[in-house]
Amino acid sequence: MPKAARKADKSAPVSEPGKRSRPTVVPNPPEKLAKLTTEQELFAYQQMLLIRRFEERAGQMYGMGLIGGFCHLYIGQEAVVIGMQMAIEDGDQVITGYRDHGHMLACGMDPKGVMAELTGRSSGYSQGKGGSMHMFSREKNFFGGHGIVAAQVPLGTGLAFANHYRKNGRVCLTYFGDGAANQGQVYESFNMAELWKLPVIYVIENNRYAMGTSVARSSAQTDFSKRGASFNIPGEQVDGMDVRAVKAAADKAVAWCRAGKGPYILEMLTYRYRGHSMSDPAKYRTREEVNKIREESDPIEMSRARILEAGLLDEDELKKIEKNVRDTVTQAAEFAQAGPEPDPAELWTDIYR
Repeated sequence: MPKAARKADKSAPVSEPGKRSRPTVVPNPPEKLAKLTTEQELFAYQQMLLIRRFEERAGQMYGMGLIGGFCHLYIGQEAVVIGMQMAIEDGDQVITGYRDHGHMLACGMDPKGVMAELTGRSSGYSQGKGGSMHMFSREKNFFGGHGIVAAQVPLGTGLAFANHYRKNGRVCLTYFGDGAANQGQVYESFNMAELWKLPVIYVIENNRYAMGTSVARSSAQTDFSKRGASFNIPGEQVDGMDVRAVKAAADKAVAWCRAGKGPYILEMLTYRYRGHSMSDPAKYRTREEVNKIREESDPIEMSRARILEAGLLDEDELKKIEKNVRDTVTQAAEFAQAGPEPDPAELWTDIYR
């Protein structure tokens, strides 16, 4: 990894494929875990690994000056978006904030198009004009990527209102973080969603630090699953580092929404290994804290350990998955760097004037 990229984030090194540590975290009780089929377990592992390797490459390219602007990496939080995505159906919608690359990949967006947008190329999902925080795919029902903190929450609520109005049985996953949870528009959205029984799941990705301040110092109520109590919205805290726990909670919340019972809050207890963005050295926490989470609770390593223990695949077969994922990411990076930048005339298209 280039020195510039490492300097931007000293909190944790890029994971090394040959260096493995088995998790020692106390397991979730069985009733909190989804029973994944072999196909689902392998799918979850491959998808989480794709996000991890994609984000690592994005971090490298940012350090090399190939990606401009802001770049917020999703490394460490992969189980949240994959577990949630495994619980929804085609036609359901997803909307999130600016830490969004993982959500795009989970929705099935092409890694080439995502990386091309990160590097500002015309072949990107927003024709090179949106960058890291502003990509969309109507085809995949991914409604962004939003740079303004909590701006996506009323928009996601609006998507749920459209589903309710059309009686189409669709559910909207609206993601936001522990920092955004303190914004006023969140509670206006909660009130409207419960009042009209809208099919929206508010997924609070609590990675403990918002931009760089611990939730203990910034939030009077640190149990974010209770944030909807005054609106009669049920909530649940979930181990966001275990894809099985995420899927189990997601299945329950999706069923609640499809039954017309209104919104549901899922607080995902997760952790980001990198700084808030690539410009954040993350000095507000220790390397020991980050390494402890990686060693005990890494979602990909836990999935890998289960696959080996159950005999679903052996080491050689897992190496093949790793190689295929790395090849996919390499192809995305090469595609992005080879593509043209937008024509200057495009500066005035796709905007309100």
